[in-house]
Amino acid sequence: MTVTTPKGYTAFSADTIKGYISGIDELAERVGGDQDQMETVEIGDGNLNLVFIVKGPVGSMIIKQALPYVRLVGESWPLPLKRSYFEYHALTRQARTSTSGARVPQVYRFDEAKALIAMEYLADHIILRKGLIAGIEYPKIARDLGLFMAETLFRTSDLHMETARKKQDVALFSDNVELCDITENLVFTDPYHDAEMNSWTSPQLDRLALALRQDRDLKVAVQVMKQKFTSSSQALVHGDLHSGSVMVTQDDTQVIDPEFAFYGPMGFDTGALFANYLLAYFSQDGHAGKPGERDDYQEWLLTTIIDTWQVFEDRFRALWRSERDGILYPRALFEDQDDAPGAEQALTHTLRALFCDTLGFAGAKMIRRLVGLAHVEDMGSIEDPDLRARCEANALSMGRELLVGRDLFSSMNGVCEVARRIRMEGTRL
Repeated sequence: MTVTTPKGYTAFSADTIKGYISGIDELAERVGGDQDQMETVEIGDGNLNLVFIVKGPVGSMIIKQALPYVRLVGESWPLPLKRSYFEYHALTRQARTSTSGARVPQVYRFDEAKALIAMEYLADHIILRKGLIAGIEYPKIARDLGLFMAETLFRTSDLHMETARKKQDVALFSDNVELCDITENLVFTDPYHDAEMNSWTSPQLDRLALALRQDRDLKVAVQVMKQKFTSSSQALVHGDLHSGSVMVTQDDTQVIDPEFAFYGPMGFDTGALFANYLLAYFSQDGHAGKPGERDDYQEWLLTTIIDTWQVFEDRFRALWRSERDGILYPRALFEDQDDAPGAEQALTHTLRALFCDTLGFAGAKMIRRLVGLAHVEDMGSIEDPDLRARCEANALSMGRELLVGRDLFSSMNGVCEVARRIRMEGTRL
């Protein structure tokens, strides 16, 4: 495969991006000064894109530019530039629908030909994943992320959205084929067979990683979740809502990087976030200076899991009762016939299905981050390979529990109890 770029596209550097900004009045005015007064640095540490911080005498911004290949792998894996188009459209919709929870960066300009987005620079924020590795508590993330997920998912679903607009949006985002293909393979397929780019802490995890390929119940369960991923268009999902896609301070939460966005199952977003909470939980033993040092922090993480789901569920219930004016569960069938209890029964059914999907997707996301391509820093930054493998083995056990047993859990409290048990008992390597 060869990388091809459309006419008008140039991949910028920290130096050449200055000339681009100077040539766009709205951007030049925002940072101020001329090129010699701009400070630019390329900070892209993700898997796909270039990211520049730009500072001037007046202000600052982030420039995010898509590359025509997967940055993590290189030019041997071409990837269309149109993902920036989907990210831009996702950001605008999330900004409109998330009214009381986490926010998204303000977009200053979208340049489709250059495959770049100029947006707000969150100078005071850090990536949530790095804060969790450092053992920092963030008292607002449960509320902010619970509200963000409830509002963005409910308000882009057939429970609320006008039917024609929803179908138009489904059609628009359905062209995000290549990024969905990455998820379909890396999350739901590759960890369970001899895929070329799989990796894990070897030889410590060899037995567990190879056992996945013979685990029939697990393979069936993950394909059930893959079918939901490929066939359900419930709502506009972020598509990659992990702790590296959230930026935080003690007082503010912002969600970034929705380039994987498409209309899919609501539980994929909620599942991704809870998977990363749990990966952070199991990694803490590898970051503790001495045994037990992070016990309290791990309990805070479990409390955050419970609180995030509670906030999400409460807000979802409130939106169901106040903004349910789409084609699903219409009021004409319930409230208009004095059957409010019927609407509540339907709500309970909907939330139960969403809870089970959340756990199934969480399990799949956990396993993928441990034995597939692109692991998480939570685990990868544990220097001692034996200690890292013990943390990862426990997380693998948790992922399997969630994926295979997703219908057996009744609450997030129960999920957290299983996490505690697995950590205390340990998983045999």
